[in-house]
Amino acid sequence: MDQAIQAKMDESLLVCVYHGPNGERLIRRGAKIAQKLNCPFYILTVDPSPLNELDHEKSQYVDYWRELAKEVNASEFIIKDNEKRPTTKVISEVAREKQVTQVIIGQTAKSRWEEITKGSLINTLLKELPFVDLHIIAVTRGLKNYQEEHFEKGVRAYLIRSESEDSYQLTFNHSVKCSYEGIFFKEVGTDFNNGIFKFMKDNKMIEVHVTDDQVIPSENFLKKE
Repeated sequence: MDQAIQAKMDESLLVCVYHGPNGERLIRRGAKIAQKLNCPFYILTVDPSPLNELDHEKSQYVDYWRELAKEVNASEFIIKDNEKRPTTKVISEVAREKQVTQVIIGQTAKSRWEEITKGSLINTLLKELPFVDLHIIAVTRGLKNYQEEHFEKGVRAYLIRSESEDSYQLTFNHSVKCSYEGIFFKEVGTDFNNGIFKFMKDNKMIEVHVTDDQVIPSENFLKKE
């Protein structure tokens, strides 16, 4: 049997990422290994919150990883949101479902994945995955030129189309006039409602900028409404 075909049959790789600047490095590392092995390559992220309630920073990471997964030809980008089970249970479930033989996890200062590197949890994961090779990759605690964006915790909000229909008004009170429901992330240090409004439309997370309570409908999805 051809060695490349045999490798593809025998190996399958899962990269586990959590919100932080090192996710890209882990994904690209996994992509290189998968390319050498000529095997399926999956990316997994787990979060206890629903996808549409993630804060702005986390949402941006998820959006970027989704695009990066396409760029590196990952077999699938898997999001397990609103997940209340232990992370190790979720990883092992996905690993079994995808018949994974190798799991890559990053150890960072800001990541929940760091918990897995502590004695009892790493042992739990090894017991959950006795059939895989577990790789714990030491990654940098911070990346040069990386700056966290500063937004307050997201709150439920709505957009109402103005009477002139040339803009939308941000409101925190639901009514029949509301066109969109989502999460508003206010910029830190501003007295007015400036920030980001995120909501789901056609199974995609949409992001628009809010300036002084208003959203100007320059985006195509708003113009077509």
